Amino acid sequence: SVQVLGGLAPELAQGVFREPRTFPAWIRFSNGSGRSQDDSVGDGRGMAIKLMGVEGSDSTTQDFVMIHHPTFFVRNVPDYVDLQKGINAGNVRSFFFPGLNPAKWRLHEFQIANATRGKSIQSPLDSRYFSMTPYLLGERAVKFSVRPCGTDVIHPLPRVGPHFLRQNMRTELAASSGSTGRCFALGMQLRVEGAGAEAAMPIEDPTVEWSEAQSPFLQVARVEIPAQEFDTPAQNEFCENLSFTPWHTLPAHRPLGGINRVRKVVYEEISRLRHELNGVDRREPIP
Repeated sequence: SVQVLGGLAPELAQGVFREPRTFPAWIRFSNGSGRSQDDSVGDGRGMAIKLMGVEGSDSTTQDFVMIHHPTFFVRNVPDYVDLQKGINAGNVRSFFFPGLNPAKWRLHEFQIANATRGKSIQSPLDSRYFSMTPYLLGERAVKFSVRPCGTDVIHPLPRVGPHFLRQNMRTELAASSGSTGRCFALGMQLRVEGAGAEAAMPIEDPTVEWSEAQSPFLQVARVEIPAQEFDTPAQNEFCENLSFTPWHTLPAHRPLGGINRVRKVVYEEISRLRHELNGVDRREPIP
């Protein structure tokens, strides 16, 4: 569940955060690679949260889609098209190094991609996750992030076997072992307006990290993951057929920027194709 905090400042108490409330929620952890691979191989790690029963949302849900790095490695829509061309040709490296002219190399983006892949985690429950791209919060632009609650004690877990991330999460949440579950603090980072804002906290360039020293993340909700046995055939099938997109949203949280507009189309097509291949109808779950 996601528990919206009470007593939020008016600029934070917008949309789903306008009043204290507990939303039932589904959470899916994921990898970035399109193919199955050993968990020891560096990759983007994702966390997506779907709030249920959201009045005013066309989907009746509110999705928060995040990865474990604060910035994206693609600046804009033309670059996203170039990336897809490289992926389709089986040569992603060509996106970062499109020729022999160093002036055309995307070194900044290459460093972000390497930093994302280079982050080593022992469990999806022990990492911090970021939206990367900006969103509306009422009339302000924000980014959001979740981090494990400060009261959680993270114990060393083995990084053994091709699926150790799933195994470690299974261990951490197993009710049979006395687990009480885990929690995350959901925070919002307000964009500082005024002179220089577009350079320091751009809307259209998600490769630029917004300074937390200038605008720290402010907690607005608590994400509770109860102890459970989640790794079952029925649960895995249900998870496979969930669709997460930044565009499952209230107008008050509308995604901002060109990359988010591209994601609207890309996520829709991926969801459509996956459901066709699985032979199931596309629909949002109900509370």
